[in-house]
Amino acid sequence: MILSRFIFNKLLGWKIDGAFDQQIKKSVVIVVPHTSWHDFYVGAFARKLLKTEINFIAKKELFKWPFGAYFKWMGGAPLDRTEGQNKVESIAAIFSKKDEFRLALAPEGTRKKVERWKTGFYYIAMAAKVPIITVSFDYSKKVVSIGEPFYPTGDIEADLVKLHKFYAGVVGKVPEYT
Repeated sequence: MILSRFIFNKLLGWKIDGAFDQQIKKSVVIVVPHTSWHDFYVGAFARKLLKTEINFIAKKELFKWPFGAYFKWMGGAPLDRTEGQNKVESIAAIFSKKDEFRLALAPEGTRKKVERWKTGFYYIAMAAKVPIITVSFDYSKKVVSIGEPFYPTGDIEADLVKLHKFYAGVVGKVPEYT
């Protein structure tokens, strides 16, 4: 822990603002902006320093040799992205099988700039009946910020406006993709 804190705070120059409510064992954690592979290790350090289990899903191809065991150890679960599956329902079902499951997702769905977020995270939270927790990686300030739990109301347009406000002014690793 001391080494992780030294690397994260002193060598990389990052800090953490906020914390996860440890009473909330299940949630959808949305991380915005996602503009670079560097987000993975920033998130891994933050997770370790916060002493909070955070899970993720990724395309199943990432879970093959030689990195598959590592991604599973890091809390990852492979996702089959072939057409014709109800991914929202299958992902939401994971929540009922676990005592603790905080699913981190990037609503942009890519590391490139997007005009609109994909809404799967919202429907997963609704189906699993869990809150959404906003997290940002602001590379301009080198701050990981964690927001308060947000319980979706079912009015997606109004809820997205509220969620987007958390990310106002946040700059990703690749600013032009923010």
